[in-house]
Amino acid sequence: MRWLLNALYLFAIVLLSPWLVWRAVRTGRYRRGLAAKLLGRNALRSEDSASRLNGPVVWFHGVSVGEIHLLVTLVAAYRKRHPAARCVISSTTDTGLAEARAKFPDCDVIVWPFDFSWAVANALDAVKPDLVVLAEAELWPNFLAAATARNIPVVVVNARLSPRSFGRYRRVAGIARRLLLRHVRVIGAQSSEYAERFRDLGVRDVRFTGSVKYDGAVGDRDTPKGRELKRLLNVPLLLVAGSTHAPEEAIVLGAFRKCRERFPQLHLLLVPRHPDRFAEVAKLVEESGLRFVRRSAIREPLENPPPVILLDTVGELGAAWGLADLGYVGGTLDGQRGGQSMIEPAGYGVPTVFGPHVWNFRDAARRLVDAGGAEMVREASELAPALEVILADGAKRAAMGTAARQLVREQQGATARTLDLLDEVRSVSHPAQAA
Repeated sequence: MRWLLNALYLFAIVLLSPWLVWRAVRTGRYRRGLAAKLLGRNALRSEDSASRLNGPVVWFHGVSVGEIHLLVTLVAAYRKRHPAARCVISSTTDTGLAEARAKFPDCDVIVWPFDFSWAVANALDAVKPDLVVLAEAELWPNFLAAATARNIPVVVVNARLSPRSFGRYRRVAGIARRLLLRHVRVIGAQSSEYAERFRDLGVRDVRFTGSVKYDGAVGDRDTPKGRELKRLLNVPLLLVAGSTHAPEEAIVLGAFRKCRERFPQLHLLLVPRHPDRFAEVAKLVEESGLRFVRRSAIREPLENPPPVILLDTVGELGAAWGLADLGYVGGTLDGQRGGQSMIEPAGYGVPTVFGPHVWNFRDAARRLVDAGGAEMVREASELAPALEVILADGAKRAAMGTAARQLVREQQGATARTLDLLDEVRSVSHPAQAA
């Protein structure tokens, strides 16, 4: 089966090669770490530390920046509970790797290999993990089969299964179970709804652990990075539109323009989800006629801040949420992504507005709306009126922020439950080591 999969992957690469080359030239994607991706060979600087500490080697994987941020909370808690452990972190995207290196300076950070049998074999032989922990998803058949062959348990944590993904799995349920899900030792699901979907697919061991993202919601607005960003931007009233996708930037700019006619002190901090779209969004803002500045160009405090600031840096969205008086959560009006996380701004006490496409965070969105910490609009035309109502009522903004922050606090605790799950799996697989 692995050779058939290898052939299919090679065929797909050849078929997509013109598009991949074009994307690589245009955006710089796919070029960094290509040898490590194709061959699975990564240099580990701490290769002998596990033997010195006599602790487990745990490989944590997050696909991109969002999953890496989730792992910050989980890995810190795991290392506190198991100080002798050596943690290896991997990511798939360039931005995820950059963020992982920034967040885990004392850990090995490696490139996740392509799912060729030789690449995953080399990667597993290099890391020699006692446990593999996948954040939310990233199930690849050759990797999972190779881990099973080496008796390395694989656990999916903070798992979610959107209706769209569930439908795809159901259409190939037999193949999915055989190639993917049967190789996963246990799945820790974010919600009981997600857990039930995994069970419907035939996953043998699914536990409801809750969302680690609630535990990772910082909530502290007074941080060094936040203070520095506040000093540089120097704005009185701030709307943050976080993790936006096309065509949301155009929608947000139109809504912001209407709001600013009534609230001239309002400024917009626009944060596209993907760095390779920074230039595209900058051009869009320029064409809108609104004065703007790119965050990367700000060196000193703005004396006369323009209406729009484009956050074209990586790793500052958390600090931006900490400055927000009001927020819009991206990926919720485009109908394609299923929403980005509204938990992070809620932790900061930011009253948020988002669209109806929130299947990635359906439970969190519902809870926030029910608690009065957020509002959901049905379509793009409702965004400006919803923002105006909240902007016009300071007491309403404060009450929404308090409700959002309180909800996050009430939902915390998933990290401890997830650590218990990992310890249980490791104790079964490596009883002497766990003891």
